[in-house]
Amino acid sequence: MSKNFLGEYENAIHKGRIVFPAPFKELFSEEAENKVVCTLGKHNSILIYPLDNWHALREKLFNGGIEQRELWEFFVHWASPPQELEGPGRIRISDKLLEGADLLKAEKLVIKGHDSFITLWHPDRFKSIVETEKKVIPKNLNFSDIQV
Repeated sequence: MSKNFLGEYENAIHKGRIVFPAPFKELFSEEAENKVVCTLGKHNSILIYPLDNWHALREKLFNGGIEQRELWEFFVHWASPPQELEGPGRIRISDKLLEGADLLKAEKLVIKGHDSFITLWHPDRFKSIVETEKKVIPKNLNFSDIQV
C-alpha cells in the first residue's frame, strides 16, 4: 500500500491543476498504478487517495456498520474518477471539489500528508484548523505513550 505521506507544503494551483511535492511522488506503491481518487473531506478539505488505498478504504467502510457505509456514500458522491498522475506528478481537481473546498478562485493551497492519504486545503482554513487543534491536542493525548 502507498503510505508515509508526511509533512505539509504550500503550492500553486493553476487552472485546477496541482503538482504533488517530490517526496510524495516517490511514495506511491506499484498497486496504486500511479492513479489517485479525489473526494471531499472533513472541514471542506479535499482528500486524495492513491488508488490502492482507495480500494482498501472502500473495503473497510463498505463492510462496516451503518455510519461507515454512510461515510462511504458521502465520499462516493463527491469522488472524481481515478486519474493518472501526469508527468511531474500533476493532477486536475474538478471544479465541483474546488468549489466545495473554497479553492475555486485560490492561487495557492496547502498540501498535507496523513500517512495513507493526502489533503488539500485553502491556506486560511488550514491555518484556522491548526490554531484550533493546537488548543485541544495537549488535553486529549497522552504523550507518555510515544516511547517506541
